[in-house]
Amino acid sequence: MSSHTTLPAVPVEHRILRRAEVEAKTGFKRAHIYSLMKEGKFPKALRLGVRAVGWDSVEIDQWIADRLDERG
Repeated sequence: MSSHTTLPAVPVEHRILRRAEVEAKTGFKRAHIYSLMKEGKFPKALRLGVRAVGWDSVEIDQWIADRLDERG
């Protein structure tokens, strides 16, 4: 009989990423990001103001992790 110790879950920090940060993380430019969003293949942007949008950092990190899992 083996005993498994589970570690307490680390709280995930949600940050709002602006487009430049999302571009840097994904390597995609604005047009491709918006094209993927339109196709439902990328996390939706959050409206921050009249001319400002951002993305949830956790959703972007998960999207990147999912792409990495797909290639494995």
